[in-house]
Parts: sequence; C-alpha cells; structure tokens
Amino acid sequence: MSGARGDAGVVVREATADESLAVRRVLDAAMLETDAVDGAVERGDAFVAAVDDRVVGALVLVPVASVDGPDELDGCDGMHVDAVAVTHRRRGQGVGRALVDGALERERRLSVAFDPSVGTFYDALGFETVVQADADGRAWAVQSLDV
Repeated sequence: MSGARGDAGVVVREATADESLAVRRVLDAAMLETDAVDGAVERGDAFVAAVDDRVVGALVLVPVASVDGPDELDGCDGMHVDAVAVTHRRRGQGVGRALVDGALERERRLSVAFDPSVGTFYDALGFETVVQADADGRAWAVQSLDV
C-alpha cells in the first residue's frame, strides 16, 4: 500500500519502524492493549492514518490463524484486526473507516472481535457478525471483498 489519501488530508499507509511508538500511543489512549505492534510493523501489517505526517490513527493486523476465536472462524484465511484506534480529536471524521478500508483493500478478508457497543461501526463497514457474544462478551464479525 503506497498511501491512500482520504478525507481531510488523511493518508493511510503501512506504519514504519520509527512509528511503532506512535502506534502504541494511539492504542494506549484508546485503552487498547496488544502485544502485536512490533511484529505487525515488521511484517507490514500495521497501518497508520496520518495528517501532515502526524499519526492520528492506527490499525494492527495479525494472522487469523493465530487468533483464539470462535468455531465460526475455523479454517478461515486472511487477517484479523487486533486493534484499531483513532485519536480523540479525529474521531467521527472517517479515520477509522479509512484504516479498515485500507487494510481490507490489501487483505481482501478481515475478521474482528469487538465490544458490542461499537457494533454499528463494523456494521456500517459491511462486516457480517458471526457471533453475537462469546464467553468474554465480545462479538465477532468478518468482511470479505469480492475478488
């Protein structure tokens, strides 16, 4: 991904090694925890949304095979959204959508686990919920683009 420009000058692109800390800060501010940042950055599976080279959003992918998910994901290929977050000042401006769209454009298939309170975000992006609530209360959804 070379860097797709979205609304309000937002550019979505793969995160660089120098941006690992910025990715962590965005995720930490949203109270999201993931151990996958360094590996995702190294593999090219971490994305940032930037405005004037300032990171305002981040998305981290992991292989779906590495996720302890519901039976509905068994045998699925593709990647799993381990974390996605946008800075407080940029929420509601399409940055999260741009990040997910950028990852989906490259991967063609994504899964995600999320708190049901943010389900409308994933519904609006075309994700199909496959589990309403697992033992931890998370919903699971998938999205595939036609090839």
